[in-house]
Amino acid sequence: MSSYRLPALGTLVASLIASAGLAHAQAPGGAAPPPPVVSVEAVEAKTLPISYEYAGRVAASREIEVRARVAGILLDRSFEEGAMVAPNQVLFKIDAREFEASVALAEAQLRQSQATLGQAKRTEERQRALTRSGAVSTAQLDDATSSRELAEAQVSAAQATLETARLSLTYATVTAPAGGITSLEQVPEGSLLSVNTLLTKISQLDPIYVNFSAADTEAIAMRKLIESGAEGGAATKLSVQVLFGDGSAYEQKGAIDFTSASIDAETGTILSRAVLANPESQLLPGQFVRVKVEGLVLPDAITIPDGALMQGAQGTFVYTVDDKSVAQVRPVEIGRQLDDRIVVSKGLKSGDRVITVGVIKARPNAPVKVDANPPAATPPVEAAKPAADAPVGDAQKPAATVEPAKTEGAAQ
Repeated sequence: MSSYRLPALGTLVASLIASAGLAHAQAPGGAAPPPPVVSVEAVEAKTLPISYEYAGRVAASREIEVRARVAGILLDRSFEEGAMVAPNQVLFKIDAREFEASVALAEAQLRQSQATLGQAKRTEERQRALTRSGAVSTAQLDDATSSRELAEAQVSAAQATLETARLSLTYATVTAPAGGITSLEQVPEGSLLSVNTLLTKISQLDPIYVNFSAADTEAIAMRKLIESGAEGGAATKLSVQVLFGDGSAYEQKGAIDFTSASIDAETGTILSRAVLANPESQLLPGQFVRVKVEGLVLPDAITIPDGALMQGAQGTFVYTVDDKSVAQVRPVEIGRQLDDRIVVSKGLKSGDRVITVGVIKARPNAPVKVDANPPAATPPVEAAKPAADAPVGDAQKPAATVEPAKTEGAAQ
């Protein structure tokens, strides 16, 4: 039994295009049809400011663990959990009576050692005078000198003991080492604390960090700009804008203060960090945001309207018009999407005339008529954005720039 197979989609499309071309080529009376009317744009290489967008995550600039430095009973917590605390603000109080007693004991021992030292000095002076008169031997003077030196050492030890006792007493009052937001309570009042017991955590939110990963080529360009700023201040031109999930922009702009020196082997990206002022705590640790890096430029960049780009079996291409008004296929390599225009990284040069309107009518090596009064340009549209977890780079161009339906030129 014979089987019937449907023709391939490409064959069917080619047949339709051939039929349409044949009908188009045959005008009434057998006359050749007039060349299609198209609009062209002469491309020009120029320095182009660009920006990059990445998925970012907010992190505290400092994460501090507040721990007990002495053992004792926790008597009081003088802040609200999750509240903002200021530097040196009192957070906890540990029972200090034992440490106060230690200070008093150390002070008494110091006075005792000082009294012993005074007596040793007087004894040494008497022995020295008697030795000069010959009443006693030098051995007795040596003993008196040794007693004085020992008393001096005992005074130094007593002073160190007193300083240690006073330091332990200050540790009984726990203060904030930096300003920030506190975490949940770790231990309640009345608990018996040991040395190094975790009491709370403080997250410093002003300034705030935003970590993001950039494609290696883009991150290297950023690094070069930052390093060049060491001499000429060019790094000040590089700024960071944070965008929230609803698309609104954070009012404070920041700067990149760190770029990793190594590439992540799994993602092929380079970690970077931006620092921003956060006086009202609008940015919180763990928050996902978009990071827009501005201040970079592309030298000698050529752009075309996204409507001029065609997609064929051999890749992306455009139609150019020569000085004889003949359309030619020009393969191109594309880069970034900038609003309603596309950066062409290879394939075009300054002065090339690219068909921007009427591309669907153009045929390779066929004459066209250039419209002397092209229609006004449409307002720019917002560029297609990548997924929230994917960086936008030269190797990742939004699919909106490619028009698969425009395959007639490639098929011929």
